[in-house]
Amino acid sequence: MHPLVPSRHPAKTAAPGTPPGWAPTTATITLLTSLGVLVVGQMYTVLALLSPMALSLHTTPEQVTWTATSFGFAYAAGFLVVGPLTDRYGPRAVMTAGLVAATAATAVVSAAPDLTWAIALRMVQGLTAAAFAPAAFSYVTHHIAPKRRAMALTCVTSGMLGAAVLMQIAAQAVAAGPGWRAVFLLSAALMALSLLPVHRTLRPTPRQDTGGLLHAFAAMPRLLRRGRLLALYAATVTLMAGFVALYTAVSVAGPPGIAGNPTAILTLRASALPALVAVPLLAPTLSRLAAPKRLVLALGVAAVTATAASLLGGHTILLAVALLLFVGAVATAAPAVVETVNATAPHARGAAVALYACSMFIGASLGPQLAGALTGQGFGTILRAAAAGLALGAALALPALRRRHPE
Repeated sequence: MHPLVPSRHPAKTAAPGTPPGWAPTTATITLLTSLGVLVVGQMYTVLALLSPMALSLHTTPEQVTWTATSFGFAYAAGFLVVGPLTDRYGPRAVMTAGLVAATAATAVVSAAPDLTWAIALRMVQGLTAAAFAPAAFSYVTHHIAPKRRAMALTCVTSGMLGAAVLMQIAAQAVAAGPGWRAVFLLSAALMALSLLPVHRTLRPTPRQDTGGLLHAFAAMPRLLRRGRLLALYAATVTLMAGFVALYTAVSVAGPPGIAGNPTAILTLRASALPALVAVPLLAPTLSRLAAPKRLVLALGVAAVTATAASLLGGHTILLAVALLLFVGAVATAAPAVVETVNATAPHARGAAVALYACSMFIGASLGPQLAGALTGQGFGTILRAAAAGLALGAALALPALRRRHPE
């Protein structure tokens, strides 16, 4: 059973007021969305810590972006292993083991003595954090009632995207006080505290023998030979690379007149929060549009708004509006890719979604490097490069608009 296919054998018990056999929707969504912000947000915390980490580790902010890239690549690779393990051992067991490992790895990052150690420890942190997302998606599709499942998946996905904003805001606030190392210690403490609600709120899933790792890996090369799927994965890379590059640019190349102003930068980071709330609420309306159309349109809007932001200079309010629209477009595109991938490869969805998640965080890993390489060219240049990548992503997604029989 793969993460995005509902179980044929749902749990037998139900909380009062919950349809028989299904887990309580509100408690589950609240827990998994909160954990999505905390765990996936570890990818993005360093984007708000580039300067203090550079000062402490005796390097430059551009070099510190490798701590985001190393996390992201390890995180992406981890999906390819954790997905089948989740199917075999159950989402609650995998999530619990992952949280224990991630707690230890996150705490150790705070002790990094230099950049080399910071990069290596962040890689370990990324591998351990990779256990969360596949387990979360799997749990939702096994235990949440079908009529509420789309909303649950949208909320969890929005939480993961919102982590890019929320965890940067939190990291900036903590770093201004006890320092950047405290960000990782506090994150580790919150992960440890989450183990109890995970055990109490989530239900065990019966173990299923689906062939494990060998079965999943056998399907992946075949999927990568399918042109439309490969184009969708490439579009996913451009989506996340553009998203993370834009937020990295705020830190390393701040807009003219805003760089060095913590309050203005905090305003820019926080400006996207309403979009991350609005997109899940608008999910029923947005779903009336076919997923491929939503994907292409959202990528196009993201490209246009990134271009507009690159031309706004130091106008904080206008930039905030542009970022609001940009993040809303990204939050709309991400679940649309999942739906399109599922429809394109219905007979190998587990492997297809694992490759999607891998593509997603390859893109998130490349974003900081794009921003770092163009820092000398200025904020506007970074955003225009991100916009060009997003426009390419929209073009790559166009073949998905053509109706064809599932591959």
